[in-house]
Amino acid sequence: MSTTPTELPTGRTPGRTWTVRLTGHADRTATVSCSTGACTMPPRSRDVAALRRFAALHAASHAKAAQVRERASCQCWTQSCAAHEGMRVHCSGSTVLVLRHDPAVACVWHLAEVCAACAKLMTHTRVVGLPAPTTRPAIAAPERRLERSERAGQRAPAPAATAAPAAVAVGFSSPTPTGGDEAPRRAPGQARRGQRSGAARGGQRR
Repeated sequence: MSTTPTELPTGRTPGRTWTVRLTGHADRTATVSCSTGACTMPPRSRDVAALRRFAALHAASHAKAAQVRERASCQCWTQSCAAHEGMRVHCSGSTVLVLRHDPAVACVWHLAEVCAACAKLMTHTRVVGLPAPTTRPAIAAPERRLERSERAGQRAPAPAATAAPAAVAVGFSSPTPTGGDEAPRRAPGQARRGQRSGAARGGQRR
């Protein structure tokens, strides 16, 4: 049982397809056609093998040039999943580009953007393209260093406050000592003069 599409999934663009076909004619000639009208095809010829090789290479060139769109809808889903009719599946997974070619017929090469779930069930199919990986923009190295330094500055504790040094009186080389009551020392000459004056007064009394 296959699924029946109702409407395009929200936010998705229609999946693309390319078909290269080799067609034989009654006069034993053949032609190659492509669903892309801008492609240049070789002229009608009796060399069917050469035309078949051209058709295979032409399909491969479309697969190489196509950039798979991640948001493309499943082309198999839009065709009611006829490529794997009889197998129930819900479209899921990333969008891939597949190439369908039945070697028994060897006349049609079909490229389509489908979901990964449908790609696994489609016969004579191989994945030939994946969506480009999405990458986040890299941050410049100086900005990363600046952010790290800012975070480190936020985590570092503020320095402890230190007491201000004691003020020194202007005109002195150091503060006046406050811990002792020591009397100022007299000069040696002053002490001797006082002793002599006292001795002189004692002699006069005698």
